[in-house]
Amino acid sequence: MNVILFGATGMIGQGVLRECLRDDAVQRVLVVGRTTAGVEHPKLREIVHRDLADLTAIEGEFSGYDACFFCLGVSSAGMKEEAYRRVTYDLTLAAARPLAALNPELTFVYVSGQGTDSTEQGRIMWARVKGKTENDLLGLPFDAYMFRPGWVQPMHGITSKTRLYRAMYAVTGPLFPLLRKLAPNQITTTEQLGRAMIAVAATGASSHILASREINALASAEPSKS
Repeated sequence: MNVILFGATGMIGQGVLRECLRDDAVQRVLVVGRTTAGVEHPKLREIVHRDLADLTAIEGEFSGYDACFFCLGVSSAGMKEEAYRRVTYDLTLAAARPLAALNPELTFVYVSGQGTDSTEQGRIMWARVKGKTENDLLGLPFDAYMFRPGWVQPMHGITSKTRLYRAMYAVTGPLFPLLRKLAPNQITTTEQLGRAMIAVAATGASSHILASREINALASAEPSKS
């Protein structure tokens, strides 16, 4: 399969890119972002595009892809709803709409979050915005899947760009095996997210909204690569 990846410099995106490059089922990966991911690989190509709200100039590069893994996002901490919506909703749909038009058979996987509000009416700002984003993606003419992970543990030396998250992961890292035993359905990893996305792109899933339990099950069903 040929994959487009948005958000490859973030913690989850780094993990997804790693799994795509390691998987023989993925022939080509196109990374689109504001900055380079800093990775070199024979099947990787990058487009650095500063304005992700307007992809008109590079839309011609989007034909011929089987899947898009959309991992771009920010924490809502300290953000007003309008600013959070511009990043979370506007940038996502700016990519999804041309991809749907050019590749109607494409599988679009969006990294949402546990607690997302599908009604768009709740009191929690980020959950409403994520809910609106999910609903509009599910209405586009491609095969869309919403990943709603809970706690995501970075693996293989991957780190978050957010200082607070880095501190939390430094604390939870040694406790990760215990946490997995205590709450296996609330926790996933960057590796499992990548494996699950590839599995969904290859064979689909029984639901279009997938929580950590389903994500981990999909990852386990997909053979890991050495």
